[in-house]
Amino acid sequence: MKRMVLTILFTFALCLVATAQQDKSKRPSPPAQAQCKFSDGTTITMDYSSPRMKGRKIFGDLVPYGEVWRTGANDATTFVTTANLTAEGKDIPAGNYTIFTVPTQDKWTLIVNKHTGEWGIPYKYESEELAREPMSVSKTSGPVENFTINLNQTDGSCTLQMSWENTQASIKLSEKK
Repeated sequence: MKRMVLTILFTFALCLVATAQQDKSKRPSPPAQAQCKFSDGTTITMDYSSPRMKGRKIFGDLVPYGEVWRTGANDATTFVTTANLTAEGKDIPAGNYTIFTVPTQDKWTLIVNKHTGEWGIPYKYESEELAREPMSVSKTSGPVENFTINLNQTDGSCTLQMSWENTQASIKLSEKK
């Protein structure tokens, strides 16, 4: 009987340790979320991990130009929309997706992928891409330490903005009526 109680306590302790190690808020690139709500109650939600610059050169070095980037850190960035959307004329039906980007010095490409639940790299889901759309790129007014995704609402659209280091990439996501 004592042996069974000790086995149960040991198993419980191991479960607690495993749970503590999985606390995503303690990662060097903590979880973050961006959300946009339309007037009809539909939403766009993006969950991502927010890496820090920490004095490093980001674009063209840590994040190579011309290669698919997981757009954040850790798990791939999720994109959930309860609204049917258009991005640069491309339809994005309501659903769950994963976001990737291809940054270059003067333009970025947004990839909306139907494959969900992956770590983020290596990228091997070209056959499941829903869209590849161009993003506008500009310089930020100052350094951005934390990689940040914002969804800024204006009228019937949300502008997706990604900012880090000295770069901001954006694309307009409109609710399809």
